[in-house]
Amino acid sequence: MRKFAKAEEEAEVNMTPMLDIVFIMLIFFIVTATFTKESGLEINKPEDNNTQNDPPPPDDDKRAIAFIIDNNNRISHDFRTIDISSVASIIKKESVERPEAPVVIQAAEGAFTGNVIRIYDNALEIGIPREKIVVTPKKK
Repeated sequence: MRKFAKAEEEAEVNMTPMLDIVFIMLIFFIVTATFTKESGLEINKPEDNNTQNDPPPPDDDKRAIAFIIDNNNRISHDFRTIDISSVASIIKKESVERPEAPVVIQAAEGAFTGNVIRIYDNALEIGIPREKIVVTPKKK
Protein backbone atom coordinates (compact mmCIF):
# COMPACT_ATOMS: atom_id res chain seq x y z
CA MET A 1 0.00 0.00 0.00
CA ARG A 2 1.15 3.29 -0.95
CA LYS A 3 0.49 6.41 1.04
CA PHE A 4 0.16 9.70 -0.67
CA ALA A 5 2.16 12.42 0.85
CA LYS A 6 0.15 15.17 -0.77
CA ALA A 7 -3.19 16.18 0.70
CA GLU A 8 -6.13 15.89 -1.61
CA GLU A 9 -6.78 19.11 -3.50
CA GLU A 10 -10.29 20.49 -3.56
CA ALA A 11 -11.74 21.40 -6.93
CA GLU A 12 -12.82 25.02 -7.29
CA VAL A 13 -15.69 26.18 -9.48
CA ASN A 14 -15.43 29.73 -10.74
CA MET A 15 -18.99 31.14 -10.97
CA THR A 16 -18.05 34.55 -12.39
CA PRO A 17 -18.31 33.64 -16.11
CA MET A 18 -21.69 31.95 -15.52
CA LEU A 19 -23.07 35.05 -13.75
CA ASP A 20 -21.81 37.23 -16.61
CA ILE A 21 -23.69 35.09 -19.11
CA VAL A 22 -26.89 35.18 -17.02
CA PHE A 23 -26.80 38.99 -16.82
CA ILE A 24 -26.11 39.32 -20.54
CA MET A 25 -29.08 37.04 -21.30
CA LEU A 26 -31.29 39.02 -18.92
CA ILE A 27 -30.39 42.30 -20.62
CA PHE A 28 -30.98 40.70 -24.04
CA PHE A 29 -34.50 39.51 -23.10
CA ILE A 30 -35.44 42.87 -21.57
CA VAL A 31 -34.31 44.78 -24.65
CA THR A 32 -35.97 42.44 -27.17
CA ALA A 33 -39.25 41.99 -25.30
CA THR A 34 -42.36 43.32 -27.01
CA PHE A 35 -45.22 44.68 -24.96
CA THR A 36 -48.73 44.11 -26.22
CA LYS A 37 -51.86 45.80 -25.00
CA GLU A 38 -54.31 43.19 -23.82
CA SER A 39 -57.82 43.61 -25.10
CA GLY A 40 -60.50 43.84 -22.47
CA LEU A 41 -62.78 46.22 -20.68
CA GLU A 42 -61.66 49.75 -20.13
CA ILE A 43 -62.41 51.02 -16.66
CA ASN A 44 -63.39 54.62 -16.09
CA LYS A 45 -61.89 55.41 -12.73
CA PRO A 46 -63.31 58.32 -10.76
CA GLU A 47 -61.12 61.35 -10.63
CA ASP A 48 -59.46 62.62 -7.51
CA ASN A 49 -61.94 64.11 -5.04
CA ASN A 50 -59.61 66.96 -4.14
CA THR A 51 -60.08 68.88 -7.39
CA GLN A 52 -61.00 72.55 -7.23
CA ASN A 53 -63.67 72.42 -9.96
CA ASP A 54 -66.04 70.03 -8.20
CA PRO A 55 -69.60 71.30 -7.82
CA PRO A 56 -70.68 71.86 -4.25
CA PRO A 57 -72.41 68.91 -2.61
CA PRO A 58 -76.21 68.95 -2.81
CA ASP A 59 -77.89 70.78 0.02
CA ASP A 60 -79.57 68.12 2.14
CA ASP A 61 -82.03 70.70 3.50
CA LYS A 62 -83.55 71.14 0.04
CA ARG A 63 -83.83 67.43 -0.79
CA ALA A 64 -87.42 66.70 -1.78
CA ILE A 65 -89.94 64.82 0.31
CA ALA A 66 -90.89 62.38 -2.43
CA PHE A 67 -93.82 60.00 -2.71
CA ILE A 68 -94.19 57.53 -5.58
CA ILE A 69 -97.53 55.93 -6.46
CA ASP A 70 -97.26 52.92 -8.80
CA ASN A 71 -99.87 51.28 -11.07
CA ASN A 72 -101.09 49.11 -8.18
CA ASN A 73 -101.66 52.23 -6.01
CA ARG A 74 -98.80 51.35 -3.65
CA ILE A 75 -97.24 54.45 -2.13
CA SER A 76 -93.46 54.47 -1.65
CA HIS A 77 -91.30 56.88 0.30
CA ASP A 78 -87.51 56.46 0.66
CA PHE A 79 -87.70 53.03 -1.03
CA ARG A 80 -90.27 51.77 1.51
CA THR A 81 -93.92 51.00 0.87
CA ILE A 82 -96.12 53.04 3.19
CA ASP A 83 -99.81 53.38 3.94
CA ILE A 84 -101.77 56.47 2.93
CA SER A 85 -102.53 57.17 6.59
CA SER A 86 -98.83 57.66 7.42
CA VAL A 87 -98.23 60.28 4.70
CA ALA A 88 -99.20 63.24 6.92
CA SER A 89 -96.83 62.24 9.72
CA ILE A 90 -93.96 61.72 7.26
CA ILE A 91 -94.49 65.15 5.68
CA LYS A 92 -94.75 66.79 9.12
CA LYS A 93 -91.58 65.11 10.43
CA GLU A 94 -89.47 65.78 7.32
CA SER A 95 -90.70 69.36 6.87
CA VAL A 96 -89.50 70.12 10.41
CA GLU A 97 -86.11 68.56 9.65
CA ARG A 98 -85.86 70.22 6.20
CA PRO A 99 -88.09 73.32 6.04
CA GLU A 100 -86.94 74.25 2.49
CA ALA A 101 -87.78 70.81 1.05
CA PRO A 102 -90.53 70.59 -1.57
CA VAL A 103 -93.06 67.75 -1.63
CA VAL A 104 -92.91 65.75 -4.86
CA ILE A 105 -95.65 63.31 -5.82
CA GLN A 106 -94.88 60.98 -8.72
CA ALA A 107 -97.96 59.10 -9.89
CA ALA A 108 -98.03 56.29 -12.43
CA GLU A 109 -100.50 56.55 -15.30
CA GLY A 110 -102.89 53.99 -13.79
CA ALA A 111 -102.75 55.27 -10.19
CA PHE A 112 -105.88 56.50 -8.43
CA THR A 113 -106.19 60.26 -8.53
CA GLY A 114 -107.64 60.14 -5.02
CA ASN A 115 -104.28 59.07 -3.55
CA VAL A 116 -102.52 61.98 -5.28
CA ILE A 117 -105.14 64.43 -3.96
CA ARG A 118 -104.89 63.04 -0.40
CA ILE A 119 -101.09 63.47 -0.35
CA TYR A 120 -101.47 66.96 -1.85
CA ASP A 121 -104.10 67.92 0.76
CA ASN A 122 -101.98 66.51 3.60
CA ALA A 123 -99.06 68.68 2.50
CA LEU A 124 -101.32 71.78 2.36
CA GLU A 125 -102.77 71.07 5.83
CA ILE A 126 -99.29 70.82 7.33
CA GLY A 127 -98.40 74.22 5.90
CA ILE A 128 -96.36 73.44 2.81
CA PRO A 129 -96.96 76.29 0.30
CA ARG A 130 -98.64 75.36 -3.01
CA GLU A 131 -95.58 76.36 -5.01
CA LYS A 132 -93.52 73.75 -3.12
CA ILE A 133 -95.85 70.86 -3.95
CA VAL A 134 -95.07 69.23 -7.30
CA VAL A 135 -97.11 66.49 -8.97
CA THR A 136 -95.36 64.70 -11.83
CA PRO A 137 -96.04 61.58 -13.88
CA LYS A 138 -93.92 58.59 -12.95
CA LYS A 139 -91.37 57.73 -15.62
CA LYS A 140 -91.51 54.18 -16.90
